[in-house]
Amino acid sequence: QVQLVESGGGLVQAGGSLRLSCAASGRTFSSYAMGWFRQAPGKEREFVTGQTRSGGYTYYTDSVKGRFTISRANDENTVYLQMNSLKPEDTAIYYCAAAPYPSEYRTPLSYPYWGQGTQVTVSS
Repeated sequence: QVQLVESGGGLVQAGGSLRLSCAASGRTFSSYAMGWFRQAPGKEREFVTGQTRSGGYTYYTDSVKGRFTISRANDENTVYLQMNSLKPEDTAIYYCAAAPYPSEYRTPLSYPYWGQGTQVTVSS
């Protein structure tokens, strides 16, 4: 089992940047594929990006390609989400998630472990 804690959210102007962190407990962090999802008010939770256990493969939703970057430091038990060129439509609560073997990286149901979320607000 793994516990996840996100940090790094906040208020930023459009065009700005933020870096989210997700710290994982336990000694088997490298055994988990990681994902970032977000949920805006009144909307369903949506996939943002995911990365395999080794970090060898990454997946992004089209709306963040070229702006967001997922990375992981297995020796630090941490996964990061670097967000650049932020837009007001990026405003949401951002969640990190972990799964040993996600059947489908883009589906929330593939991830059994979730953090509590961190709020990102982008002002226009």
